[in-house]
Parts: sequence; structure tokens; C-alpha cells
Amino acid sequence: MMLPRFYPIFDDLPWLERALPLGVRLVQLRLKDLPPETLRDRIRRGLTLARRHGAALVVNDHWQIAIDEGAEWLHLGQEDLDQADLPAIRRAGLRLGISTHDHAELDRALALQPDYVALGPVYPTILKKMRWHQQGLDRVTEWKRLVGPTPLVAIGGMSVERATGAFRAGADIVSAVTDITLNPNPDARMREWLQVTA
Repeated sequence: MMLPRFYPIFDDLPWLERALPLGVRLVQLRLKDLPPETLRDRIRRGLTLARRHGAALVVNDHWQIAIDEGAEWLHLGQEDLDQADLPAIRRAGLRLGISTHDHAELDRALALQPDYVALGPVYPTILKKMRWHQQGLDRVTEWKRLVGPTPLVAIGGMSVERATGAFRAGADIVSAVTDITLNPNPDARMREWLQVTA
């Protein structure tokens, strides 16, 4: 399965409204700490936006809403896997991405036959506090050997300048968050990402 090589992650709809017209075709909506009805409304609107632009929207974490709203993609972290109804997710036909940080998590993920595996943080990240330090490019190469044909997403501290090294190390897709959202010119930065991953 060929997926776009650029995979930004955003925490609200205005970012989708900026990214999708630029040509972003794979994007994650990571919504946290919102009331259930607000979550549902934003996911529904995000899916509508993505479909209008011919893009794939990956819903982070909220598997029941993803099923209810007819999403095509879902991303689960390791903690999310503990609460998710995986048979229901598969029955709904959702494609599944899973976060991994160590060998035990990778084994668990691969047993579920995911549609992609994410490895992070490749570089130090300011996005969230994690008990894992940077994985480095050697780990990217090791993970690609272990996941085989399953698409591998490199995430954590990624930038346009680091993307080429991640691809050379074996990543199929590179995910970015703060390299875009904290950039003084996010739209220009996304265009750079689209060029380097074309």
C-alpha cells in the first residue's frame, strides 16, 4: 500500500483548513481534552474537509467516534490499545496505525497486522513528555527490517532538514508536528515538506 510520504499531525481544524488546500494528502487529527460532543463535531468536520480535498484523515485515539462517523483511518498509541475494541475496529474496516517505542510494543503492534507502524521519538521532541529518549536513525533502520513491507512512520523531532536522513534510514513516511505549528511561516514550511517528500 502506497501512502503519501508526508504525514503532519494537527490538534485542531484550522490547521486542516490550511494544510489540505496546499496538497497534504495524509493528515492526523489529534484532539485531546474536549467534551464528547465537541470531539464528535470536530472529527466529523475534519472528515468532511479531508474528503473534499481527496485526503486521508487519521483519527487519533477516538475509535468509537471514528467508527460512528465512518472514518477510514485510526491511530492508536499503546495505552489506547488497552481500551480499544479491536474486533469492532476491524469489523468497521478502519485502517490502523500504531505507535511503538520498544521491541515489546513493536511485537504487540505487528501481531495486530497494522496498516502502518510509527516509531518515535526519532529525535528529541518537545511535543509531549515521554519516557523514551531519542531513538535515532539506526533504530529506524532496525524497525524497517523488522516491519518488512508494513509502512514505517518516523516521528519525533522531525524537520524538513532531517527528513532525507530518515528516508535513507528506512522510513517510508515522515510525520511532523511542531516543525510546522511553531514555524513563523507554517504554509511555506508545509510547501517545503511537500517538495522534499514528493
